[in-house]
This record gives sequence, C-alpha cells and structure tokens, in this order.
Amino acid sequence: MKRTLKRGPFFICNSELRKGLSLQSMASKIKDIRELSLGDINLFFEENGEKSFRAKQVYSWLWSKGCRSFDEMTNLSVSTRDLLKQHFGFAPTKVVDEQVSTDKTIKSAFELAPGQIVEGVLIPTSSRMTACISSQVGCSLACKFCATGKLKLQKNLGPGEIFDQVFHLKNQAESKYQTPLSNIVYMGMGEPLLNYKNVLASIEYITSPEGLAMSPKRITVSTAGIAKMIKKLGDDDVKFNLALSLHAANDEKRSKIMEINDSNNLEALRDSLCYFHEKTGSRVTFEYIIFKDFNDSLHDARELAEFAKCVPCKINIIEYNPIDDGEFQQAATENVDAFAKFLEEKCNLIVNVRRSRGKDIDAACGQLANKNKAVNG
Repeated sequence: MKRTLKRGPFFICNSELRKGLSLQSMASKIKDIRELSLGDINLFFEENGEKSFRAKQVYSWLWSKGCRSFDEMTNLSVSTRDLLKQHFGFAPTKVVDEQVSTDKTIKSAFELAPGQIVEGVLIPTSSRMTACISSQVGCSLACKFCATGKLKLQKNLGPGEIFDQVFHLKNQAESKYQTPLSNIVYMGMGEPLLNYKNVLASIEYITSPEGLAMSPKRITVSTAGIAKMIKKLGDDDVKFNLALSLHAANDEKRSKIMEINDSNNLEALRDSLCYFHEKTGSRVTFEYIIFKDFNDSLHDARELAEFAKCVPCKINIIEYNPIDDGEFQQAATENVDAFAKFLEEKCNLIVNVRRSRGKDIDAACGQLANKNKAVNG
C-alpha cells in the first residue's frame, strides 16, 4: 500500500523514497520552505541527523511568527540554520502599496511576482476587525457586476501567498488600531473553490495551534457557486463557514449577471447546499447584492425566500458598489429597507444589510481591480 506523509500542500510518498528519490534530494530542488508540511520538515531533519522536535520549532516560526529568514529562528543552532539555508529559501509576498479610506478601511496591494498583484482589505467596525483576502490573481468567472471579473485569470495563489495577506492584515489591525483580527473572509479577488487545495491548506495554517490558532468559525469562504466543490467541502467536513454569492433566485436573472449559473444552476446549487449542510451541520450565508430595477422588488424577495428554505441560513443584503462600466446602479434605500423588512417579518429569515466600506479607495465589495499607485505608476 502506498502511504503518504502527513497531509499538507507538499506530498512525498514512501514508495518514491524507496525508489531512491530521497526527501533530502528533493528538498534541494525546492526554493520555498513553506511548500513543505510539518511531516516533510520532520523527515528532512531525521534524514540529516537532527532532532525531530526541531520541525515543530521551524513550523512555528513559519506559521505563527511569520518568519521570513532562517536567521530569525533564534532557538535553532547556527549549524541547523545553515543546513536549512543549503536546501531551502523563502518566496514571501511583498506589500507594494497601501491606501486608507476615510472610514479607516485599509487596502493593501501584494506583489507575488513581477506583474502579479492581488489586493487584501482590512475592514474595521465597532464590533469586529475583518481581513478580506484574495485567492487568485484575477478571476475566470467574469461576473458582470465585479471589477475583478474583468481581469484575466493569471494564477492560483499558493497557501503561503494567501497566508501572507492574513498575517500582514493581522499586524495592521494590531499596530494601527490596537485591535486583534477577529474574522477572515475569502471574498477578495478570485474564486476560492477553483483553488481548492491551496485555500484549504492556507486555512490549516491559519487555524493550526502551531500557526495563528484562529477558530475556523471566524473564517468564511465565499463562492460564486461551484456545485461539485461545495459537495467536496461537505465530504471534507470543513469547520469554516460557507457563503454563496447568489444575487438572484431565478435562473434567467442569475445567468444574466453570472455566467457560472449556466453550468451550475439553482437546482444544482440547492442540491449541493443540502448535501453540505447534511454533512457539516453548518448554516449557510446567502450574499445578495441588490441592484436598482433588477433584483430589488418584493417579487425578487419572495423568490429569494423560497430558495433560502433549502438550508438553515442567514442572508446578507449587500449595497452595490459601482464599477467603471456603469451597467448597474445602487438600489434605492427605501427599496433595500422594504426588501429586508419583507424577508425578516414575512418570511422569518435572519437578514443583515451590509453597507459599503472603503468605497473611496475602490476597496468595497466587487471593486478590487488593482487600482493603486504601485500597479498603475
């Protein structure tokens, strides 16, 4: 039987080791130590005559302290650090720009490689401090109301690149607002479920006792609706929260604004959400951006209420944030209030109305498109 080392973003099989391809020889080809799991680092040390507990020390430096240099690992001997330097390096992201909104929201631009930029947003409110992070450079789904959807997909972020956003925004929260990070939402650039393995690996680092030790219940992954991957979340019994970007509760309207609905229609999504809830027991959040004269009527609210019956849920009604093409407009405040009131009072649903944050720096929901000085010169 082929046995695999401890789960992580880097896998080595014992059968491969028996064929003569040792972890040590493979490690010499690896540039970034953060591509190795705890089990991989442990085996590397064992093969090089080091104590196995050193692996946990290194892992803690990487994922708890955010270390980016072996010289920072001061509880390791100089010889151990030199051994690591011979085989591994670091490829951290670089913060190339920061913009601060009048409402204290901060948008940061992270450079992964030349020409590859993603954005993360720190959103402070009276009750929470939220990091909104990206999972892809660009996006392939082309939702009509989203600025990121107008960018071409360049790459999936690795677990370390996702983690770097969280670590930086965590430090921002503590240094600028003297408040710890309370929540993380995968609602930035890209579709998280199309980068499934790396997103889950990043969450493992964030929630691990040897990492940031955040509760998975403080993390929400948002998807435009990839039915088979929602079912996979159920099979993997994930502990974090799931949000579905719905925005319309009939197929004709939803397909007009979200091409993904043509291949993942409401029936398929309903089935996948029921499966997810059955497996995890978790409540689902429905995100509903409300547009003027498109999905803001009481008839639209009734359709939403009917769809929402499929699983225990809450509904976030999100104020639309205009992007450059001007195809959509914000719904009138009185329509938004009537929509929410209908869902709450007539349908007995849990409803939150989310007002925009960071709109003046293009940091609000749907606006992330690398509009910053570092990217645009």
